[in-house]
Amino acid sequence: MNKIKKGSIVARKSYGKDIIFVVKNIIDTNKGKIAILEGLIDRIEADSSIEDLEIVEKRTINERIDYLNRKINKKIQERKNNQKKIDFENRNKEIIITGKILHLDGDKKYSKKSYYYYKKLGLNAIVRNVAEYRQPKVVYRLLQIYNPDILVITGHDGMIKRGTDYYNIYNYRNSKYFINTVKEARRYDEENKKNLVIFAGACQSYFEAIISAGANFASSPARILIDFLDPLVIAEKVASTEKYKYISIDDIEKELRDGKKGVSGIGANGKMIKKEID
Repeated sequence: MNKIKKGSIVARKSYGKDIIFVVKNIIDTNKGKIAILEGLIDRIEADSSIEDLEIVEKRTINERIDYLNRKINKKIQERKNNQKKIDFENRNKEIIITGKILHLDGDKKYSKKSYYYYKKLGLNAIVRNVAEYRQPKVVYRLLQIYNPDILVITGHDGMIKRGTDYYNIYNYRNSKYFINTVKEARRYDEENKKNLVIFAGACQSYFEAIISAGANFASSPARILIDFLDPLVIAEKVASTEKYKYISIDDIEKELRDGKKGVSGIGANGKMIKKEID
């Protein structure tokens, strides 16, 4: 049997090995060794006793990663096909300037995939890999540097006791950091007379508190796992919608894996500008 250590890719036997995790850390407790886990292709953080974990076969890992990559590329192609239609209808008539995106992600591999998605769609996006606990500390300065129109704040999250204490902030692994990051972003807005559109949250995040802090869109109303693409779809939709058009969650929900169960919010105006060519 392979020894489980930091960096091992594992699944939990008691959950039917439904989610594949990377071991982020192993800590010693009076109940034995506990592994802190991050989803390999899900934005969830969890913990588990070492005894409940099983190393996942390389073939299974590759199949899951290939599936995620295919899904990302399929979504990119769908969006590109839509862009081509718009470009054909408006060619030689106007210049289109999409909204600028700043995306803070607590997971390095997701940061890279997010950047790939934005760039393939030709969006003006900066993606920074910033651990969840550091996001509130650095967001104000990063907003000053990059001056975006749209802010995406995500990474990993999860309920410590699933199905209970929905309104207890201490029952969420990283929601408090997302909440405080949103508050700092709104402080930046107020002090600099800006009007950011903000998405914040990850799997099972404390939706109501994140919205109350000032986010336009957040996860997760039903405390479920959200799709990796959900925050990117929201950001892309806002960036490529004209400023005078208001976007509600009803306009986006069909493009999200689980609709309003995974992501919801109060909506926002788009951030795209069109300039007529003389």
